[in-house]
Amino acid sequence: MRKRWMAGLMCLLLAALPAAAPAEEGNPPEEIVENVLLDEDNEEIPEALPAEEKPENAAREDLIDRIIALGKKLYDEAGGKRKRAHYASDIYVCKNFTVYLFRQNRDDFRMAEFPDTPLVIPNNLPAKQCKPYAYGFLWENIPAEKGNPFEAAAQFIYDPDLSKEENLNLAMDFMRQARRGDYFQMSADYEYGVGAHSAIMLSYDPETDEIHWMDSNMRGGKRDGIRYGLVQYDEVKSVEWWASAFCHKKRGATLYRLRDDIVYAGDKKE
Repeated sequence: MRKRWMAGLMCLLLAALPAAAPAEEGNPPEEIVENVLLDEDNEEIPEALPAEEKPENAAREDLIDRIIALGKKLYDEAGGKRKRAHYASDIYVCKNFTVYLFRQNRDDFRMAEFPDTPLVIPNNLPAKQCKPYAYGFLWENIPAEKGNPFEAAAQFIYDPDLSKEENLNLAMDFMRQARRGDYFQMSADYEYGVGAHSAIMLSYDPETDEIHWMDSNMRGGKRDGIRYGLVQYDEVKSVEWWASAFCHKKRGATLYRLRDDIVYAGDKKE
């Protein structure tokens, strides 16, 4: 009897409470307010923000921007016409082109670790010193204290102990490491010829698995015994195309990347 009396009392209490109004169609739901921390003046204390990503090195990015901008300028000036790439002094020879772009822009920059040392870019390693490998994908080993701001970020060398397919997969993985501003050096055997070639990477697109780059004299030809090369900007080929070019016995490729501590000349090391 007591249990029935208690149950009846609970029903009466519940019936006395106001019913929740049904949400009207089209009206936004009530805002849910979270608890906040207040300081002594009743001002809200903001939550700690997540740690920011490491900011880009502005000087380094500026150097890369200038190199690429000059390459674009020379490409525009060429207007699709081939430029002489025959003599040692011709800037449109493949390695000469990439070196020229660097040297025209280096004077405003230094390495923070060696602020008094002008920047230099290494030559290709002489053929005799490349053995047993083919000439063309290695640079001279100039130390940073002598002004070399580049580091070998990645490298592929054909491994004769692996299958052709295995080597090709490794070569493609290597190419996927290309970054904007990387100096690329390879010893190739492909549709445009056999031997060394230099280029500057503009980007790697993971969605299409393609490389964007600029260079000179990859594609060229001779007229009256003199070679002329085509200046290229934002050319695009697949990672597999690039890998196939240097994925041959004794050949390979290297990505040379500017160090992270590029600063403007005159800046003091912190």
